[in-house]
Amino acid sequence: MDDAEVLKKRGYIMGINLGEGSYAKVKSAYSDRLKCNVAVKIIDKKKAPRDFLERFLPREIEMLARVKHHAIIKTYEIFETSDGKVFIVTELGVQGDLLEFIKRRGALPEDVARKMFRQLASAIKYCHELDIVHRDLKCENLLLDKEYNIKLTDFGFSRRLARDEDGRVILSKTFCGSAAYAAPEVLQGIPYQPKVYDIWSLGVVLFIMVCGSMPYDDSNIKKMLKLQKEHRVHFPRSKVLSVECKDLIYRMLQPDVTRRLCIDEVLMHVWMQDPKSVSDTTLSKPGESSHHQNQIKALYGKESGPEPSDNEQVIQEERHADLDKLSEQVQRTSL
Repeated sequence: MDDAEVLKKRGYIMGINLGEGSYAKVKSAYSDRLKCNVAVKIIDKKKAPRDFLERFLPREIEMLARVKHHAIIKTYEIFETSDGKVFIVTELGVQGDLLEFIKRRGALPEDVARKMFRQLASAIKYCHELDIVHRDLKCENLLLDKEYNIKLTDFGFSRRLARDEDGRVILSKTFCGSAAYAAPEVLQGIPYQPKVYDIWSLGVVLFIMVCGSMPYDDSNIKKMLKLQKEHRVHFPRSKVLSVECKDLIYRMLQPDVTRRLCIDEVLMHVWMQDPKSVSDTTLSKPGESSHHQNQIKALYGKESGPEPSDNEQVIQEERHADLDKLSEQVQRTSL
């Protein structure tokens, strides 16, 4: 029985292809029961490597079944067929992922970035309080719903923290994720604190949000590591950022793991405090347009980003070139 028939029997009408790898693919589908479109990740266990089947897939399924947070993609159903295919049905990020959004629209204004980043940070706080670490935080794993709210996805490298008999966290030795978002201790092959690794990746994500480019060029890992270990963070001259925003990024991109912020410190940072912001713990009711959505539409419109002036054209071209390079980096730099 083909995938479309399997899904049809479960009440789904299969739609377009959203992505495909060597042993997994993601399809859109319409759910008769939910009356909405969903995403379906289909994993062919016959084609998947043993390490993935024995370690990472069971962890991903466990995490998806466990986590329930408004800024984490919702999992509706997980089932397996007799021919060895696993179907994971989740909420659909109808606005695509954050990287594609920034490539189309450019760097985000700080007030918009703050709202999105607060949503992401709240999701990581929720995970860390459950002793769950993501270990693959990157813009491609941050989907946007119809109102441009962040939805964290892809728990393929996530895991529960292991502790020794004294309750101390056992360091991780699995070097996973993408080099462009990886902390220096991970790139150096040093056993690491997984929660602290997540914070570094958050710093990279926030840099991309407000700058529209990567903080480091990973085409030369040795050079990148040198800059990271010297705690050098260069912000583009074309971007005017607040001191508070730069300070938060700088503190997350701290090479000394004993001084890097924890997630509570990230959330308490002065840049994250905005009394006028809409609470990230509430979602708009179906059919209602949130303040967040209206703000983004006002800035960018529905279909296209802001038209650059003649003076901004060169900056726009440089930024898009940086992000095109970023896409190439992400494709080649899985650890």
